[in-house]
Amino acid sequence: MKLTLGFSPCPNDCFIFDALIHKKIDTEGIEFTTVMEDVESLNAKAFHQTLDITKLSYHAFIYLTSHYSLLNSGSALGFNCGPLLVKKKGSQIADINKATIAIPGKYTTANFLLSLAYPKAINKTETLFSEIENKVLVGEVDAGLLIHENRFTYEEKGLEKIIDLGEFWESFIKAPIPLGGIVIRKNIDNSLQRSVDRLIRKSVEYAFENPDSCMDFVRQHAQEMSEDVMKKHIALYVNEYSINLGEIGKNAIILMFQKAFEKGLINQLPINFSID
Repeated sequence: MKLTLGFSPCPNDCFIFDALIHKKIDTEGIEFTTVMEDVESLNAKAFHQTLDITKLSYHAFIYLTSHYSLLNSGSALGFNCGPLLVKKKGSQIADINKATIAIPGKYTTANFLLSLAYPKAINKTETLFSEIENKVLVGEVDAGLLIHENRFTYEEKGLEKIIDLGEFWESFIKAPIPLGGIVIRKNIDNSLQRSVDRLIRKSVEYAFENPDSCMDFVRQHAQEMSEDVMKKHIALYVNEYSINLGEIGKNAIILMFQKAFEKGLINQLPINFSID
């Protein structure tokens, strides 16, 4: 059995999937063909149902519950790990609602949270996440929405925080922030779906038990990231919810869907949505 698997080259995803794709665990006869791209590219592929299994933003999943089932393992949820809205140090933004903002993608959870915090801020420019800092620094945009490892390095590059959207979320939702999840096509046999979920959990557990085992794979895709930033990134985004969403994780996702509906970001709550 061969299945396509999409995930990002970020340290947290490399940490989660290293044991699975390099067969450090028994994959039970399942072969995985990997596709590694940034999360908004994976979101786009999910909208076209290109991959059997994929990482995607929970914001994107709101629109895809008819086509994909959410797996219990592999998610990125957490407290105080939200996206950061930043500007160039010393610059002034009189009205954030009128500012030009670089975002890492329309369907990213980061953009969802920004829309909750500033529903009137609509002057947005979709930008590859790794290029957002530079666009702010050179003045192409007034502000930028940072995700991933950039939250650890923005200050040394001459940027300053406007708002931590993780703190904003937690100020009115006492639940983890659902950032990204792992989904599988609904037309795949249920027993195979359960097998994949079990394998991802084993892969995460292996990584926790053998944290140095995956670091070569993490470094291979970390570009110029320092070892310290890699490890901070993993510690922030890989946790108990990555092993199993549990009731707290599931409720956080449902709360996100409800909040999107209440704020008018979606016209109806997702259909065919359940987490086994």
